[in-house]
Amino acid sequence: MAKRARQTTFPGMDEPEPQPAAKASRAAAGLVVNHAAAPAEDSTPAGPLAICDWTIYVVDSYSLIFQVFHAMSGSELTSPRGEPVGAVYGFTRDLVQLMERKQPTALLCAFDLSGPTFRHEMYDSYKADRSEMPESLSAQIPKIREVVQAMGIPVVDYPGFEADDVMATVARLCEEGGARCLLVTADKDCRQLLTSQTAIYNIRKDLEYGATELYGDWGIAPEQVVDFQSLVGDKIDNVPGVPLIGPKIAKELLEKYGSLENVLDHAGELGGKRSQNLIEHREAALLSRKLVELDKNVPIAIDWSSARIGGFDEARLADLFRDYGFRGLAERVMAVAGANTVKTPGQLIPAVSDWDGDYQVVDTPEALAVLISQMEQQEQLSIDTETTAISPRIAEVVGYSFAWRPGQAFYVPVRGPEGDRVLDPAETAAALKPIFENPAIAKIGQNIKYDIIVLRTVGIELRGVAFDTMVADYLIDSGERTHNLDHLSLKYLGHETIRIGEIIGSGKNQLRMDQAPVAAVGEYAAEDADVPLRLMPLLVDRLSADNLAELNETIEVPLIDVLADLEYLGVSVDVARLKELSVEYGERLQQLKIEIEELASRPLNIDSPKQLAELLFTDLKLPVIKKTKTGASTDASVLEELAPLHPLPAKIVEYRQYSKLLGTYIDALPELVNPATGRVHASLNQVVAATGRLSSSNPNLQNIPIRTREGREIRSAFKAGEPGWVLLAADYSQIELRVLAHYCGDPSLRQAFENDEDIHRLVASQVNGVSMDEVTNEMRRGAKAVNFGIIYGQSPFGLAKGLGISKEEASDFIEKYFATYPGVMDYLIDTLTLCREQGYVTTLFNRRRAIDGVRPVPPGLREKSGALRFLNVPERTAVNAVIQGTAADLIKVAMIRIQDRLKQEKLPGRMLLQIHDELLFETPPEAAAELAALVRQEMSTVAELAVPLKVDVKVGPNWAACEAWEE
Repeated sequence: MAKRARQTTFPGMDEPEPQPAAKASRAAAGLVVNHAAAPAEDSTPAGPLAICDWTIYVVDSYSLIFQVFHAMSGSELTSPRGEPVGAVYGFTRDLVQLMERKQPTALLCAFDLSGPTFRHEMYDSYKADRSEMPESLSAQIPKIREVVQAMGIPVVDYPGFEADDVMATVARLCEEGGARCLLVTADKDCRQLLTSQTAIYNIRKDLEYGATELYGDWGIAPEQVVDFQSLVGDKIDNVPGVPLIGPKIAKELLEKYGSLENVLDHAGELGGKRSQNLIEHREAALLSRKLVELDKNVPIAIDWSSARIGGFDEARLADLFRDYGFRGLAERVMAVAGANTVKTPGQLIPAVSDWDGDYQVVDTPEALAVLISQMEQQEQLSIDTETTAISPRIAEVVGYSFAWRPGQAFYVPVRGPEGDRVLDPAETAAALKPIFENPAIAKIGQNIKYDIIVLRTVGIELRGVAFDTMVADYLIDSGERTHNLDHLSLKYLGHETIRIGEIIGSGKNQLRMDQAPVAAVGEYAAEDADVPLRLMPLLVDRLSADNLAELNETIEVPLIDVLADLEYLGVSVDVARLKELSVEYGERLQQLKIEIEELASRPLNIDSPKQLAELLFTDLKLPVIKKTKTGASTDASVLEELAPLHPLPAKIVEYRQYSKLLGTYIDALPELVNPATGRVHASLNQVVAATGRLSSSNPNLQNIPIRTREGREIRSAFKAGEPGWVLLAADYSQIELRVLAHYCGDPSLRQAFENDEDIHRLVASQVNGVSMDEVTNEMRRGAKAVNFGIIYGQSPFGLAKGLGISKEEASDFIEKYFATYPGVMDYLIDTLTLCREQGYVTTLFNRRRAIDGVRPVPPGLREKSGALRFLNVPERTAVNAVIQGTAADLIKVAMIRIQDRLKQEKLPGRMLLQIHDELLFETPPEAAAELAALVRQEMSTVAELAVPLKVDVKVGPNWAACEAWEE
């Protein structure tokens, strides 16, 4: 079961995979859309009667785009080539959902155009305080428009008018034509358009909003909306309104006087400050009316036939979905379009209708003996195991499958439902052991690390691992979000594999693999061996063509065995210590809750964003920093920005941190301890991060805070698994900055590392023009932020926010940095130029990452030296990919060499984990010195860089208590 099951896709992209049973579902990828042509009578622009009885949805595009952008901002969704596409995905998904859920007759997307509108001409301050669109979003707008057009949805806009005016005009045309119009928007200005035929549609709640809902909210009729807003004003758009006239008073005034003119004419009757304000701000109110009222006569022409659902450009959509990595949407668009077939976008060869597969079940001792005798003569075998669980450390073998000739494969069942013939598990494992353990027979497979661990649990050491199709495809296209067998089969062979649901079902009735009929499992499992065998020659050719063969053969394939060793062994955790921390963190949370409620002056559900927003922005009147689809955001970045203004946000941040650590690690880790081993066996993922870094899951040990007290407390629960043993931690010192120094060739940076100086203090000294002794902690902190900002593409704005300084100060620091270290600027320009020319960047070991969107070197980049302000997201990705990817390769090579030496020299020390730039070992205390010397030697000599690689080694009774080890 597991290899496909553990091939997960990017969070948020596809449906969740089945969890309880054997292999999870192969994610279908691809799109072919077939659509009937529009009726002949609609082939030309239609008159009003042509749309009678239609239901027409009009999307306020930017309103929806901003919703999905903020909703998906934490996911950092990028295309296979490194471009940000989160908003493109979210917007496209919402359009598909709209078509699925509401089945409109027609759909249009209204857009704003850049430049001033007629409202700016009458009021200079209109929307003057609107912040500039984030760069990572503005880069996605052309992509969104392209997808919309490929889906056959007309884009409607007009110079000098806003999208709201366009929507108002479309709504008028719909009413005149007898059609029903639904406005997909969160903009309250559109409430003035509500009629018996026009409503607002909330796509998030799947609710229509009409005159009844308006009266419930504001207590007014649609025809009073403009007057209501003219009195209240709009701070976001800088619509002035009248001071001291809020929604409640505006409602009462309109209820009494009916209209804005009557309210203003009777202002003297009210008395008090409000009366005075209405009189003094009469012109502002009338101006506000002009600003708020939507223009229903924008000179647009609608071709209703083109607005009908159905004009999908299948070829263009396929190209776009391939480029952006949208696989889950492909099937949904196909279903909406009514197509009958599915292809993979950009698949390399045409789909095949016939899959010639001779798959046999070997279920007798005699047949098994014949099979073994045949396998003994082979130079290469494709292997696969079917199991009872996703986690290899607890899975039981259900059966083995083998293939050595394309189109022919064999399945050996050892578990199955009552009545089906299977072989004895122990006897079968013993019979197959010589085949698996013969290094002269090369083994290939898909996610073969899983099989290594599963086989080890039944006493078999798999030897001769030569090729992994999953790893190979990852090297060929590291930006892809999935490298599972189903995807690879479609992509390279044009073959749609058997779906796991066909074998074990789904939902409440889902079976374990050993409960499914052996015959059905046999066909499924045999295909799992056959497909990698057919894929291998194609992937070998691609690796060779892309100059990736050496990387695959010398690093990635040898690393598979190392990672299997680590996963099989696991790491010991002190459950008693975690229970202590659980009590302690629970008490801290309770105390924080008391303090928060005292500051709030009332009871509060701290986990409710809605209650927090009401407290922060309504009760405490703190400024709204950003909005999401559900209202004002209370995420961590917002709370941190609000912290200087009031003590409550900082307390909430602290509460959330403790709550997250408690749920993610302190209470979760004991549940993950394998009862048979007493250890936690995290999965180390080799094909997830596009940079080449490893990631971990179940649990994710990469995210344990490193430098905080809480992080140290959690690490104190990690200990050696043998009585009396200690942990040894080896960490590369500033590896990414050393890689930067190697690549950029800047003599000052290189000299600093040669002299083993404090690089952050040195940079602070040189940039600020002071001696090393005069560098303050604040100066060093700023230099450190800039040093790492270069690697991660931090902008002056980001630096300013992180350091709590002005954007001007941050820009000045960055410019001084580049003036001091001109070699870094050369590296940036050279990297971007090469990436633009060849479409990808490479690491020191030729790891490749394809990246689109790199522009010609921006004019003035070198002269102004403020490089980071000019870089867009793909350009920052390119710069980072080279540095972080090289660092990832260095520690991978070190892991392979260290593990080889540990086995050859039979040292008692054992490697446990890799966390970013750190390796963790357990060892008897008397062997610590020898292990430390071995590890330091291999890590520091793993490659010849222009600067030395420094390795810090620490030893201690637990991870947190490790102290510096000096030889």
